[in-house]
Amino acid sequence: MDELAFLAGRDIAVYSEAWCPDCTRLDRWIAQKGLPWRKVALSTTPGAAEKLESETGKRAVPFLLVEGRSWVRGYHKDSPGRFDERLLLAELKAALGS
Repeated sequence: MDELAFLAGRDIAVYSEAWCPDCTRLDRWIAQKGLPWRKVALSTTPGAAEKLESETGKRAVPFLLVEGRSWVRGYHKDSPGRFDERLLLAELKAALGS
C-alpha cells in the first residue's frame, strides 16, 4: 500500500517563503512524492501571514494547511536536516483523523 495514499485528493496549502531553507526542503520533498499542493507565499498573498499567525500562534514557516482546517508544521527543528518524513506523515494523518 502506498504510504501517501491517504493524501490523495486532499487540499494541501503550503505557507512558505522563497528565502526559507526549510520551505525549499519541504517543496522538494512534496515534488519528489508527487503530492497535490498549492503554495501560499506569505510576502505576496494578502492576509496569509495574519491567517497563519492567528490560527497557529506562530510566525515560522513552512506550515501546511490541510483541508482548510488543520495546520501541520513543515519542519522539525530537533531532527537532522530539520525534516523527518515519518514524523510529517504521522502529523498529517493525525490532522486528517486517519
